[in-house]
Amino acid sequence: MKRRRYEFFNGVIILKVMVTGGAGFIGSHIVDLLIQEGHEVLVVDNLVTGKKKNINPRAKFYKLDILDFELEEIIKREAPEVIIHQAALVYVQQSLQKPLEDGKVNILGTLNILRLANLYGVKKVIYASTCAVYGESLGKWSNEEDPINPISFYGASKYMAESYLKLFHKLYGLDFTILRYGNVYGLGQNSQGEGGVIPIFLEKIKRGRAPIIFGDGEQTRDFVYVKDVARANILALNKGAGETLNIGTGIGTSINNLYQSLREILHFSIHPLYQWQRLGDVKHICLNPNKAREVLGWQPRYSLHEGLVECLGGW
Repeated sequence: MKRRRYEFFNGVIILKVMVTGGAGFIGSHIVDLLIQEGHEVLVVDNLVTGKKKNINPRAKFYKLDILDFELEEIIKREAPEVIIHQAALVYVQQSLQKPLEDGKVNILGTLNILRLANLYGVKKVIYASTCAVYGESLGKWSNEEDPINPISFYGASKYMAESYLKLFHKLYGLDFTILRYGNVYGLGQNSQGEGGVIPIFLEKIKRGRAPIIFGDGEQTRDFVYVKDVARANILALNKGAGETLNIGTGIGTSINNLYQSLREILHFSIHPLYQWQRLGDVKHICLNPNKAREVLGWQPRYSLHEGLVECLGGW
């Protein structure tokens, strides 16, 4: 395993960065920004939910699962300095129906990444976690020091992976930054995942059908634009050592208000249908982003309205 001499681009050290899940919604935005910043990028994705068309042509692509044996040889040969670990099963409802599959990918898959990172001298792992680890927000905001109380297997599996990451740091000195995302939305998103309500609504509206809102619609979410999330990952390349940070706006938006915003932007009059609240869905979640501002110098640049307008223009 041969380490490179550092090069610079616009005064910034060029790093070799591996992005797992780099063909997915959030991962592909991170890859694009990394390349824009001059970094050398490797993408690892099994293309189960990711799409080959999402992969930046300037990235080196490996079609692999994070549990495949071949991944060890790739990490050994390529010697990335940083791994941004985005690959995961992110479906709350699927985690309730198939907890073993959820745990295999989110816990064992992450454990394999950490094992190989430690074995082959990766300097840092940036881990994509989730607001689902908190369960319900106890007050106005969920803070990083709040009790962990997930109400889905997805939230539990993501927190278990966080725990393994902290142990690898304690036992072996592997550096990390954990980023707990709010409900990420943006261009290129599918109908799965925590922010998937927006493309679900849009798909129904395009067909002239009434979207479904589960519960009374007064449940609140912290919607954060994908470009802001990508920027947080770039900042974490050189900041946030050993930190767990919320990546959200600090603003809770009800599903009813989200729907009304879409109606105003797109000028449609279809009324939603309401059904029973689903098992595993929290009522209120909103993230305090102050620590990310202090540690990373990060804060969201997009309001929900601005983000919706930008991404709806390309939908």
